[in-house]
Amino acid sequence: MKSELVQKAYEIAKERYAAMGVDTEKVLEQMQDFHLSLHCWQADDVKGFEVQAGELTGGIQATGNYPGAARNIDELRADIVKAKSYIPGTHRLNLHEIYGDFKGKVVDRDEVTPEYFESWIEWAKENNMKLDFNSTSFSHPKSGNLSLANPDEGIRNFWIEHTKRCREISEAMGKAQGDPCIMNLWVHDGSKDQTVNKYLYRSLLKDSLDKIFATKYDNMKDCIESKVFGIGLESFTVGSNDFYTAYAAQNNKLITLDTGHFHPTESVADKVSAMLLYVPELMLHVSRPIRWDSDHVTIMDDPTLDLFQEIVRAGALDRVHYGLDYFDASINRIGAYVIGSRAAQKCMLRALLEPLATLRKYEAEGKGFERLALLEEEKAMPWQAVYDEFCLRNNVPVGEEFIADVEKYEAEVTSKRA
Repeated sequence: MKSELVQKAYEIAKERYAAMGVDTEKVLEQMQDFHLSLHCWQADDVKGFEVQAGELTGGIQATGNYPGAARNIDELRADIVKAKSYIPGTHRLNLHEIYGDFKGKVVDRDEVTPEYFESWIEWAKENNMKLDFNSTSFSHPKSGNLSLANPDEGIRNFWIEHTKRCREISEAMGKAQGDPCIMNLWVHDGSKDQTVNKYLYRSLLKDSLDKIFATKYDNMKDCIESKVFGIGLESFTVGSNDFYTAYAAQNNKLITLDTGHFHPTESVADKVSAMLLYVPELMLHVSRPIRWDSDHVTIMDDPTLDLFQEIVRAGALDRVHYGLDYFDASINRIGAYVIGSRAAQKCMLRALLEPLATLRKYEAEGKGFERLALLEEEKAMPWQAVYDEFCLRNNVPVGEEFIADVEKYEAEVTSKRA
């Protein structure tokens, strides 16, 4: 009965949108092409699988102690498969280097090779997912406050070698899956208190990046990510937004826009059209920064909707990659995956359902009243009926139906983890 109601509601929505000049069937086709890169670290609170793993450092924090976090690679993979069964469409998986399949072997980060990710490549193929990757500069004895910008040449070279090897791994992933692996480079480097030699540290970071990117690859894409500050590194961040924007523009690299890595009143959406004039593509790390970079679960809020609307309005669907980046340890982790993923999809759907041709016409003709009126009326259109139809066609739960099933998985699986 529910499927019949969903289809009836969709047919009404389809007619209403058609009257506004929007083809919902075309939008549903576009949504099938909208692939999120699910972040593996939501399932285990950013612990990873290194034998010698220590506490989280580098400003990384996963707050909360909700039971059931994945404790090993098999549990993490099972949780990801379960989560994606509630998310319509096909999606990617974003791995940090510390999630290698090390099989109990101590492998330092400047020794990692593609062999430790071969099982991930096979697993992803079996589960119809493609892989993205990240170097991991935090939570290591040599992390400290500085990695790629460290004046100590030995430590700096350690992290340069680590990042070079991560690019090799990304190349292997991209080649195996027949689709470029997007590798993100973010380092926490900074200072807790006032810094008088900023130019030195940024010069060192630039030199490190030049060495890391010296080798060209065909099956991976590099993206670089800025930050405002990190916990314990509040006064100075070496890799600021200005630094990485300039570096990316000069070196034709992708920029990663993490929605938590900017000042609370700063519009990340407004950066899309500005940056795409100078860099080839963008990578998104979408989270919800309640208080700066708090990495709460993504919801369908105004900043997230604005971000996806700007991508569609800029005609940049083929130049933006979409990843999630939050690690909430205070609620059911599978549920967190589903809420955040579906929220991002809803924002993209609503962006695609905008009567953009009419809005652009009004704007070109200087019809400010008509443009604003249509933007307001469009907010009340039955977009939810279109999303429900999207779920129905992908054989995933419609509406709140996934809640009971997530609770069942918790009762039968995750609650039994010590």
